[in-house]
Parts: sequence; structure tokens; C-alpha cells
Amino acid sequence: MLSPERLALPDYEYLAQRHVLTYMEDAVCQLLENREDISQYGIARFFTEYFNSVCQGTHILFREFSFVQATPHNRVSFLRAFWRCFRTVGKNGDLLTMKEYHCLLQLLCPDFPLELTQKAARIVLMDDAVDCLMSFSDFLFAFQIQFYYSEFLDSVAAIYEDLLSGKNPNTVIVPTSSSGQHRQRPALGEAGMLEGVEASLFYQCLENLCDRHKYSCPPPALVKEALSNVQRLTFYGFLMALSKHHGINQALGALPDKGDLMIDPAMDEELERLLLPFFRLAQVPGLVNSVTASPEASCLPSRTPPRVGSPWRPLHHSRKVDGESDGSTEETDESET
Repeated sequence: MLSPERLALPDYEYLAQRHVLTYMEDAVCQLLENREDISQYGIARFFTEYFNSVCQGTHILFREFSFVQATPHNRVSFLRAFWRCFRTVGKNGDLLTMKEYHCLLQLLCPDFPLELTQKAARIVLMDDAVDCLMSFSDFLFAFQIQFYYSEFLDSVAAIYEDLLSGKNPNTVIVPTSSSGQHRQRPALGEAGMLEGVEASLFYQCLENLCDRHKYSCPPPALVKEALSNVQRLTFYGFLMALSKHHGINQALGALPDKGDLMIDPAMDEELERLLLPFFRLAQVPGLVNSVTASPEASCLPSRTPPRVGSPWRPLHHSRKVDGESDGSTEETDESET
């Protein structure tokens, strides 16, 4: 049965809303680039596996950043993949720097831009030095806001700067995605930054922005709720409020609630299945002792579980990848399938 949303929209609008053309173009490009491999099992099977991977969210793994951020579904899929792959960092209580988190992001997307990681770290650290240690949960929820709402936040930064300088909010110029990409965010040391702007006026500008913004933005009612308890706020205070808001996280739908962040039964079951052969090998009498006792044992590299390819692995480009919390180090709170 078709959903009410589908019945209410003309075909072309529904296809555009779901970015079907984007995926069709990508599928055809993948088909042409890998036609020799695909010819062995047929075009129909290729399209079936391609769109299955889109539905499962595995289609963004190891792809170029331009594709990863091309659609809202791709962004949600990437956020979910990052969480599932590296949630053990949070489970173990490890604290990492911005550069270390960026290395993890590059394992999933080799050309992931450093600038986005730096912006996410500044949300956690409130624009303090970005070389401080951060918990996984703090970074993840800040990264979610920065990555998914990137274009919207660039526009918000422009509005905040204009309000600080006393410009009329009605004359605020909203930057395009290309111009906003290189916009420098307000520096904490600038005059007036510590005092911030009036929250009610700031929200009025954001409400108008959401009405005309062509990119994804948080639900205005939830933004108003996040600002309801303050009279004035700073730019990074606003971003921190978004990242910690339970309703915004639920509306985005990429990550579980903070209390369930380290729980993923499906992934645990998959990891157990992958690691079972290694556990059985370790139980073979004399095998472990003979290896560890050998002179070469200390030179052996550490073993890692094999990476599981997506259903349409021949389509991925095979290339090697080289391998901020509010200042506290307290833990607050995907492997490819």
C-alpha cells in the first residue's frame, strides 16, 4: 500500500524528494566503470544489489565525499555507519583527539574534509583548542549536527555575525552552499562574542531561514524548545544545545538515544559470527603456544577481523587509506554490514 505522502505528491516531485535520479545516475556510472565484472552475473542482479545496498545504508562505504553528502539518506547512512563501526571506542571509554576522529572518518570516506571534523570538535570544546581529548559520544552527537545540517549551519553563522554587528535581521543574506563552505565562523575572542545575541531575536531569524532554506534544517519547534530557557546565547552555545537535544536527535533518526549508544545487538551478532573462526583457531591445542613461542612472534603484525564487502563490492574503488565535550574528560555519552 502506498503511503499518504506518496499519494499526495505527483510522481516527479516524489522522485525528486527521494533523490531517485541521483541514485540512478550513480548506478549507471558504476555499471559502466565495472561492466566487465558485472557482465559475469547480469545487469538485473547488479541493479537489485545496488538498490538493496541503498536501502540498507551500506552504499556510502568507502565512497568519495561528494557522494556521501549528496542526499539526506546518504548522510544518515554515513552517520549510522560511523557509529556502528567505532562505538567500541565509546564502550571502552577511550578519549581521542580531533585528528584521531578524523582518521576514523577517513577509514569510511578517504577524502572526508578535515574542516568538517574541526567544526564538529569546536562544538564539543566550545571553540577552545581543538587538540583536547573528547569522548566518543560527545564527538558523535556534535558531528551529527555539523555533518547533516552543514549548509544550514553556514547560514546560521552568517545570521549570527550580522546580529553581532547590529545589522537588520531582515537584510541578512543567506550564503549558498559554495560560499558558505569557506565561511569563517565567529572567533571566541572577538568583541561581544562572550555576551552573544538575544535568543528571541535569533530564533525569529532562524524561523525565517527554515521557511526558505532548500537544505535540511532542524524542525523549528524543536529549535525554539532548545532556546526556550536562555535569554542570550553564543553561536557555539546554540550548536551545543542542538547536539544535546533529544528531540532533534530523534527527528534526524540516524543515531539511538544517548543511553543506548553503546547497544547494537545486530552488530554484536555479526561481529561474533565474523570472529568465531578466530576463536576456534585459538582453541586448537598447541597452535597458540607454538606461535607465541617462536622468535618471529614479536614481529608479527596484530590481526584484525577481515572487512566484509558490501553486496556490490566490485563497484567500490579499491584504494588504501593512510592511516570536543565542554572541556571535561568525563565520558558522557559500525562496522560494515
